[in-house]
Amino acid sequence: MEQRLFVYNTLTRTKEEFKALNAPHVGMYVCGPTVYSDVHLGNCRTYISFDLMFRYLTHLGYKVRYVRNITDAGHLEGDADTGEDKIAKKAKLAQLEPMEIVQQYTLGFREMMQIFNTWPPSIEPTATGHIIEQIEMVKCILQAGYAYEVDGTVYFDVEKYNNRQDYGILSGRKLDDLLTNTRTLGGQDEKQGRLDFALWIKARPEHLMKWPSPWGTGFPGWHLECSAMSQKYLGDHFDIHGGGLDLIPTHHTNEIAQSVACCGTNPATYWIHTNMLTVNGQKMSKSLGNSFLPEELFTGNNTILQKGYSPMTVRFFMLQAHYRSTLDFSNEAMEASEKGFKRLMNAYSLLNGLKASSTTEVEVQPLIDRCYEALNDDFNSPVLIAEVFEATRIINSVHDNKLKIDETNLLLLKELMQHFVTDILGLKNEQIESNELPAVLDFITNLRSEAKQNRDYATSDKIRNGLQQIGFQLKDSKEGTTWSKI
Repeated sequence: MEQRLFVYNTLTRTKEEFKALNAPHVGMYVCGPTVYSDVHLGNCRTYISFDLMFRYLTHLGYKVRYVRNITDAGHLEGDADTGEDKIAKKAKLAQLEPMEIVQQYTLGFREMMQIFNTWPPSIEPTATGHIIEQIEMVKCILQAGYAYEVDGTVYFDVEKYNNRQDYGILSGRKLDDLLTNTRTLGGQDEKQGRLDFALWIKARPEHLMKWPSPWGTGFPGWHLECSAMSQKYLGDHFDIHGGGLDLIPTHHTNEIAQSVACCGTNPATYWIHTNMLTVNGQKMSKSLGNSFLPEELFTGNNTILQKGYSPMTVRFFMLQAHYRSTLDFSNEAMEASEKGFKRLMNAYSLLNGLKASSTTEVEVQPLIDRCYEALNDDFNSPVLIAEVFEATRIINSVHDNKLKIDETNLLLLKELMQHFVTDILGLKNEQIESNELPAVLDFITNLRSEAKQNRDYATSDKIRNGLQQIGFQLKDSKEGTTWSKI
């Protein structure tokens, strides 16, 4: 069965075809957050999913340029390119400069990404830092004849574009269907078509975030920033463009139209979208009262949570579902993920203490091959995790002297866990992050062994029980005593 690396609608490419087309460089652009509120769990799922892709492509040897933008202007609160800028509105309420709001939430977003152990992008551009590039793109689209100006606002002409290109190529929807399902909104009188969207918006006098342009003082439309910044840092055409599934109907559809109108080409070969996060089968939303922030999930400080869960447990939970599948949160699912993650980390901690035999009863290379096959098949993290748990079974069996493994396969087993658990899945043992902790535990374990040798069983039992209370168990064998996380 042919293994797929990426999916673009119904088009597929094998790993070998992808390498032939693009090696050794990969350009990846992911729509980043709008920094006017705390990052929500759905955002975290999206960026953790693309972190997996970033890590895997880097592991394969590609030189990846991962660009993830920060939306700090032009994202309006209303429909039809109307309403107040969300960041400016927040700034007025807080009596702060808009860029203070931007800085506050940008730092919060980056901190949360670090907590989830995601790699930072290669470039993290901002909309306000690329006003010139956006103005130049508007000029280009006007010159190509796909836009028009009305009293300082420049609109993209969707119907004119669709006469020559397929406006709904990404969503698969036809223009007639889109027009039928589009409401008539305020401000439509100056537009030539109901689906037309603003490339540049004339600023009202009270608007805080505005810049001079050939069409007067204004600010860029939301969709324009991604087209301008992806073109600047990745060129007219690059490999991967991603974001949440909710961006397909409008944002990414308009991005494609803008880029084709300006550059003559669809900006990306592969459009990759992550699916939504639900809670007990319902879409997560404030109106339903079932939403919570990542911090609340860590502390358990929310009425729908039975307890708090560690960031790595949450990351593990998210990667157990394929990025294109709906991920349903429940306390039961989180409990299962916590147990699975602890089992995985316990096995990982046993690796260095395993002893090789002269013979082997297990071949690890086929298991490694299956791990690669899983990731080559559209970054299938749940299948990868299933294979990793097979490695966990082998580790536990070797540790319990139920299975023999030679030096070659033991080295392959260590390589598998390092590459796929740490490097690619991005998981780490939160309880044993410090280099000093294993040494301390080894020292305490040796003290207990000396106590046993001296027949000081009271001290020996005290050490064992004390370690168990703080989450570590000791196991005695002919080879000596080892410790592991409970």
